[in-house]
Amino acid sequence: MTEKQVEQKLVKAVKVCGGRCIKWVAPGWNGAPDRIVLLPGARIGFVEVKRPGQKPRAIQAVRHRQLKELGFDVFVLDEPEQIPGILQQIRGD
Repeated sequence: MTEKQVEQKLVKAVKVCGGRCIKWVAPGWNGAPDRIVLLPGARIGFVEVKRPGQKPRAIQAVRHRQLKELGFDVFVLDEPEQIPGILQQIRGD
């Protein structure tokens, strides 16, 4: 499975939940997570999408830590089976 396929599954699952899964392009801020997930109830999470078994690069890990220090949820998604759990955590279930 490719990273793109994993990402497409995330986008579809977020849409089913009534949310938006926005591709995040952050010029001048290398390593930003791939997607911002916005769910009903003003819930937000950042998702780094990888192909199965792949890990974030060093700069990505730095950006994830920076976002977490600000109080945001940041997830690394490398298997479609993780999607329900990630959405559950973003919702605060």
